[in-house]
Amino acid sequence: MTTQANSIVAQIAQLPQLPMENLWALWDEFFDRRPGHHHRTYLESRIAYKLQERAFGSLPAALRRRLEKIGETGEVPNQKRRSENLLAPGTVMVREYNGLTYRVTVLDDGRFELDGRPYKSLSAVARAITGSTYSGPVFFGLKPSHRDRQRGQA
Repeated sequence: MTTQANSIVAQIAQLPQLPMENLWALWDEFFDRRPGHHHRTYLESRIAYKLQERAFGSLPAALRRRLEKIGETGEVPNQKRRSENLLAPGTVMVREYNGLTYRVTVLDDGRFELDGRPYKSLSAVARAITGSTYSGPVFFGLKPSHRDRQRGQA
């Protein structure tokens, strides 16, 4: 840990021992107005964040907006696997399985369509085709299987 990081850790560790008067002085240094309550742990956590932010910088704007949206809605966006994120809307994947040819289209909203039916993930499409649980990105050749990765390392 760097000297600066050690210093910040020490400052944060001292917050619970500070008299309220000193805690409020730190609050006033970082914030324009005081909260409508006097919950010490809340004050300590917000001041600790500001100490770190001052020392190491704030969150990138895009990440901050994303976190604010999560805070407002209470919903964490569904994270798709990287291989699925790389597929442009309109992309058609073709896969032969058990003598049949399947065509899957990437939709504008990130879902996938097979035979006119939308699916939330490639794995759901692979399950519909095979009848068993299967990694969609592996099934469609977007990602090597665990076995293939092991062979490549041998």
